[in-house]
Amino acid sequence: MRSPVHSLLFCLGLFVLLAEASPVRSDTRNTIQKRSFLVPRVKNENFQGHNGPRQLLRAYRKYSMPVPQGLEETVARQTAQAKLKARRRNGTGVVKATPIRNDVEYVSPIKIGGQTVTVDFDTGSSDLWVFTSQLGRQAQAGHEIYDPAQSKTFSMLRGNSFDISYGDGSGAAGNVGTDVVDIGGATVTRQAIEMATALSASFVEDTANNGLMGLAFSKLNTVKPQKQKTFFDNVMPSLAEPVFTADLKKAAVGAYEFGRVDPAKFVGQMTYVPVNTSNGFWQFSSESFSVDGGTPQPGQAGGQAIADTGTTIILANPATVEGYYAAVSGAANDQQQGGFTFPCATQLPDLALDIGGQYMARVKGSDINFAQVSDTMCFGALQATTSNVQVYGDVMFKTQFVAFNGGNNSLGFAEHADGQARPTQLGQQQQQQQGTGETQPLRG
Repeated sequence: MRSPVHSLLFCLGLFVLLAEASPVRSDTRNTIQKRSFLVPRVKNENFQGHNGPRQLLRAYRKYSMPVPQGLEETVARQTAQAKLKARRRNGTGVVKATPIRNDVEYVSPIKIGGQTVTVDFDTGSSDLWVFTSQLGRQAQAGHEIYDPAQSKTFSMLRGNSFDISYGDGSGAAGNVGTDVVDIGGATVTRQAIEMATALSASFVEDTANNGLMGLAFSKLNTVKPQKQKTFFDNVMPSLAEPVFTADLKKAAVGAYEFGRVDPAKFVGQMTYVPVNTSNGFWQFSSESFSVDGGTPQPGQAGGQAIADTGTTIILANPATVEGYYAAVSGAANDQQQGGFTFPCATQLPDLALDIGGQYMARVKGSDINFAQVSDTMCFGALQATTSNVQVYGDVMFKTQFVAFNGGNNSLGFAEHADGQARPTQLGQQQQQQQGTGETQPLRG
């Protein structure tokens, strides 16, 4: 008669044999295990230079902020002038005004079902949508098109759809399916793909940009009736570290890297601050500022800010904006232009923005000189928010190397490795990482 121990050992042995004889189902989310990968940003060949008032209007609308009447009138006037010039050039009634989307300076390639599509990476939204073969021929012309019929791994999510609007008044809508998405060699096998069947003219006219990759938290996803996870949320379990970084330098091809924080990309120490995920954004506290390396000044008590690679400029609280431009000779809030302007010949001071009460992120004065609006005056990349949230866009990223940690919901900041000055750190209890050491993310 077998003892209980012998019976247990027999059962365990049988289980092992059966397990070895049975096929193992792979993780349906991804096929790359514990690694990192790099995604380059390439120059948008259609980039036509920045337009200050249009970018400000776009930022306000993206976050549903009130828009000053003067700004609305300025952009309407610019649009009318662009249409008039177009009519004079082509001699017809067919008008193509300069699309706002051509202000997108850099884009990145991804693969969907083996098909390469170049998109804009946006940490301020959570949808992955692309141009598809379901669009009309005119809309497809000149674009990289995703054709689900050419993919053996595509599957339709029947009954689901998306309809998304952006800050510049543009939008996209269509059907939803799943397919294999490969970014830099990391693969998610059933990533939700939002396939555009209707698009705004501004998207159609910008042939270098074929969609958008949202990298905010999945709760912002617009698919209905069932929200879908972002690529980052799906690929995170397979990464060496649950993080991606934005290395977006000025006038240079940068990169997004998933799975590690490369210490060669930044100088000094990296400071991590906690993220408030309640609204789905990479949001953190920001209550003070300084000008040209001076003593920090109060901005807005309880102020919050969002790190957004999909917004070009910086929207800060009025106290910060007014305090900064008070140090700029000839600067004024120009109602005709819809925001703060200054003489183009002026050498602007650097700005530093509070990050979580632990770090002051430097923004170069030369980057705040954003766009010319007349023969002598320029439009600032620093403008006032009209709500209770601030938005720190690409202008900040030109100086700052930023790590987005989805494992503990934190953001890491340090200056790019080619930076000149060093950032100011606040407080004594910040979590830091040396630029020549291993990743040490904020715990908790």
